[in-house]
Amino acid sequence: MSIGFETVLFLIALALAFDFLNGFHDAANSIATIVSTGAMSPRWAVVWAAFFNFVAFLVFGVAVASTIGKGIIDPAIVDHYVVFGALVGAIVWNLITWYYGIPSSSSHALVGGLVGAGVAKGGVGKLVAGGVLKTAAAIVLSPLLGFALAIALMIAVSWLFVRSTPRRIDRWFQQLQFVSAALYSLGHGGNDAQKTMGIIWMLLIASGLSAATEPLPFWVVLACQAAMGLGTLFGGWRIVKTMGMKITKLKPVSGFCASASGAMTLFVATGLGIPVSTTHTITGSIVGVGSAQKFSAVRWGVAGNIVWAWIFTIPGSAFIAGLAWLIGTEYL
Repeated sequence: MSIGFETVLFLIALALAFDFLNGFHDAANSIATIVSTGAMSPRWAVVWAAFFNFVAFLVFGVAVASTIGKGIIDPAIVDHYVVFGALVGAIVWNLITWYYGIPSSSSHALVGGLVGAGVAKGGVGKLVAGGVLKTAAAIVLSPLLGFALAIALMIAVSWLFVRSTPRRIDRWFQQLQFVSAALYSLGHGGNDAQKTMGIIWMLLIASGLSAATEPLPFWVVLACQAAMGLGTLFGGWRIVKTMGMKITKLKPVSGFCASASGAMTLFVATGLGIPVSTTHTITGSIVGVGSAQKFSAVRWGVAGNIVWAWIFTIPGSAFIAGLAWLIGTEYL
């Protein structure tokens, strides 16, 4: 079935709307640590994060976009109904979790949307096992890696600055937080914006406007990075409070270690083309720095509620996407 040009434009706009909401929803991931320690005001923190979200395309390739565009569901079944269902499932889930201040994963909402719409059209057999399993493994491994790196950094910093006074350490690490927050935002923009690039790439191929052998058009890269940067610029404060204040009490040292360990995890995942959750990553890092100080310093009840949100994200967004696919086939 051919896809009309107006339909393609509508779906590209919907994809960019998701990208904007991704930045809006996940702004807290980039700025929670630097805001909660007082190193930067919320207003300037979102500007700082938005800038590095946008310029991420200068650093990273498009391996994650390729995974999303070709590695979750069989590209042969992709049409405008599947793209519509996937985007609606992800957007609705993001809005629900944003409203309740729950730091769920926009990335996994999009993966869930693809799974739900793909299964609704072609059945379970149309899922690409390798891509789905890689993404599922990342759900567990990315927060664990962030957790482990955060603890390692906290121990290393403690040894290196054992003779320094707390006031001097706080002053140094307040400045270093600018660097770690920039790197985290760079990793966030590099990994998350590529997911929307993958959706648009998939749509362009399905509509015949681009061949499967052609590279991702550069205008798609710029549009997605800009949409994410703008979303971060207008990002929600609700989730900042959960991430930066409710899980554990952060100081400049722990805020730096959390952002730096999260950034390292994202850099590795993006280089390998794995669509990880920035929310999972920074949460694991924050829990790690809290645990390194004292196990009881972590509010495990809050962390547990976040984990439940992670568990329900893919099936929840998949269910909504399946319904959206059905509605789309009737009215789109």
